[in-house]
Amino acid sequence: MRDPREVLTRAAPPPRWTVAYGALPDQVIDVWPADGDGPRPLVVVVHGGFWRAEYDRRHAWPECAGFVAAGYAVAAVEYRRTGAGGGWPATFDDAAAALDAAPRLAGEVTAVRPGRVVHVGHSAGAHLAVWAASRGRLPAGARWAPPVPEAHPAGVVSLAGVLDLRAAFELRLDGGAADELLGGGPDERPERYSVADPLALAPPGRPVRLLHGTADRQVPPELSRRYAAAAGTGATLRELDGVEHFGLIDPESSAWPAVLDAVAELMRSA
Repeated sequence: MRDPREVLTRAAPPPRWTVAYGALPDQVIDVWPADGDGPRPLVVVVHGGFWRAEYDRRHAWPECAGFVAAGYAVAAVEYRRTGAGGGWPATFDDAAAALDAAPRLAGEVTAVRPGRVVHVGHSAGAHLAVWAASRGRLPAGARWAPPVPEAHPAGVVSLAGVLDLRAAFELRLDGGAADELLGGGPDERPERYSVADPLALAPPGRPVRLLHGTADRQVPPELSRRYAAAAGTGATLRELDGVEHFGLIDPESSAWPAVLDAVAELMRSA
């Protein structure tokens, strides 16, 4: 049986362009054009890795290639991560800035259809993508403003998302990744969890499609179930029987058609 983690190191076409949304080395976005002529819908990929520096956007290149093969232009955002100048609040600063800038910056180098943008995040990247789409529910005076209208995605696809940070802390997912991200637990840093946890900000500002494998051992499906319950009509959950954590970002997996279906559904609604 093939190791599902093989996708993390699989060879894939590199981006055509890498553009900067800030002055720091991790404040960049990789861009791939769609095959064919004319403007195409844009998929913005937010990679996972439990917000840790050891996992960068390159492990998502096979996923990006899968979206290109499906006819989309693709932008993969990088952000500062714990252990590399990230954590609170830098990781959130970068996620907000990158997702707001991605349609404009991608559109400067390849033809993108205005308004036809979907954000796709995996694991910790799903946390950041759903959080960024929920900024309109932050309290007045919060550090992060809602996205400007032209940066609003049609929706967000969450793949095995870490959408309940309190649960992530209590379960010590990946050895305490939520603790490292926010500088402590919810009892120590309640003010941070209240504005960083997508569950606390539900329902989201944009439609969210949740996909989670029932065999996921890295992020329990219960986190997506809790988010779906809190978000109500703002989110729908599809559980994929027997799918583990990495199958959702592998174009060669049996789960990949479900990912493409979720993206296409949101694109049609744009």
